[in-house]
Amino acid sequence: MIEDLPTIFVDADACPVKPEILKVAERHGLPVTFVANSGLRPSRDPMVRNVIVSGAFDAADNWIAENVREGDIVITADVPLAGRTVASGAHVTGPTGRLFDKTNIGMASAMRDLGAHLRETGESKGYNAAFSPRDRSAFLETLDRLCRRAKNARTGE
Repeated sequence: MIEDLPTIFVDADACPVKPEILKVAERHGLPVTFVANSGLRPSRDPMVRNVIVSGAFDAADNWIAENVREGDIVITADVPLAGRTVASGAHVTGPTGRLFDKTNIGMASAMRDLGAHLRETGESKGYNAAFSPRDRSAFLETLDRLCRRAKNARTGE
């Protein structure tokens, strides 16, 4: 049954790996929920759900955090959302394949806060590196591994 499967939740605004998510989810037979403020392409796939939330600040993040269950998978580049969903027992990765878990979310949050402080004081311009083919490859590998782990945890294997 689909409700017994882990769901992949995607913080879909500006997510650069949507096609890759669909490819991996299909291979594993997992449902995907894309959550965004606007602009999602409709899908005829019954395993894909699009949720459009209001344009309010953090509306997509709040929806994901309120609906994720232990053992689900979350894809986000947003460190505060990663922290909230790790606390819920979700498997969390960023679009570059960076894993967030209980062992590193504190450091990720601290580094995010430090970066914000440096940008505010003018010490850093805050440019992010361009998304690369290497990032895409690392993401595919990480998501595949998380799907196997999440499915095994749900089925008790």
